[in-house]
Amino acid sequence: MKTKKVAIVGASGYSGEELVNLLLHHPHADLVAVTSRQNAGQTLAQVFPKFASHPKSKLLRFVEPNAELLAKQADVVFLALPHGVAAEYAIPLINAGCVVIDLSADFRLKSPEIYKEFYAHEHPAPDLLKKSVYGLPEFYRDEIKKSLLIASPGCYPTSILLPLIPLLKAGLIKSSGIIADSLSGVSGAGRKADIDYLFCECNESVRPYGVPKHRHLSEIEEQLSFAAKTKVTIQFTPHLIPVNRGILTTLYLAPENHFSTAEEMAALGAKITACYAKAYAAEPFVRLLEGKALPDTKNVVGTNVCEIAWRLDPRTGRLIVMSAEDNLVKGASGQAVQSLNILCGWPETAGLV
Repeated sequence: MKTKKVAIVGASGYSGEELVNLLLHHPHADLVAVTSRQNAGQTLAQVFPKFASHPKSKLLRFVEPNAELLAKQADVVFLALPHGVAAEYAIPLINAGCVVIDLSADFRLKSPEIYKEFYAHEHPAPDLLKKSVYGLPEFYRDEIKKSLLIASPGCYPTSILLPLIPLLKAGLIKSSGIIADSLSGVSGAGRKADIDYLFCECNESVRPYGVPKHRHLSEIEEQLSFAAKTKVTIQFTPHLIPVNRGILTTLYLAPENHFSTAEEMAALGAKITACYAKAYAAEPFVRLLEGKALPDTKNVVGTNVCEIAWRLDPRTGRLIVMSAEDNLVKGASGQAVQSLNILCGWPETAGLV
């Protein structure tokens, strides 16, 4: 099977480090370049000692990011950069014929106006928004295969969209009144020196943030609106929890048809089960839990899997859906590699199991 040369811009962050890990051990990808301004000149082994046993760890050195040079070295370039910065590299790389898989928010939205509303500055490359594909493989697999610019979804959006999109498409829930509560590990904030994320600030503490308008709401609502074929507005509250990685999301939903008897509840339950089975029974990275099992971050950390479970509450008439994922794998780098596999025609699970 033909290999592809790949590079990572911004390889020193948490998502970048996870990309390095996945691509170093990928059977078909050849990692040829990693960039980091602060670590330029150092080897992978020096920056990430845990990779020191890999043959490439002492040969591959971090370099200053240079789009022109990267375009000559790699077929596919991953951008693990902050929003606003990623677009600066995407433009010349795409013009040079590279495929770009962007882990930032720069190309996830179709509307430059919504981007400006949520990210507080003009979109740096609005013309490219029409060419980008939202990199949620379970729903955009065919588009990913043909794309030159893949916008990998955010971690929170992945944990919300995977449980919700099938239900909205099937018309099983109302598109209004959706409430999402999510809890994320500290790595979701990125590798940066910030008082809010110091050990003494986070340990033994749980707190909400980004209330009432977290940036990820923009892509969540846009994708849900596409699924429901009507404008969707949700209530979303993220929380920081004192673990390294992992996201647990709980969704509170109103079924389209109210149930008041045991028979109606059983019929709705059968429809929900069938809906999820149709959407995910053949998906390698979505695990539908059965019986009494509920999502648990300890079962997904370090994997590209999203767990999903649901319950109907006869007291409130609500449907409760829960999901768990690793914010750095299925919520970021693993999902990006999943898109790489689709793009290149490799087994979708290559390098991820």
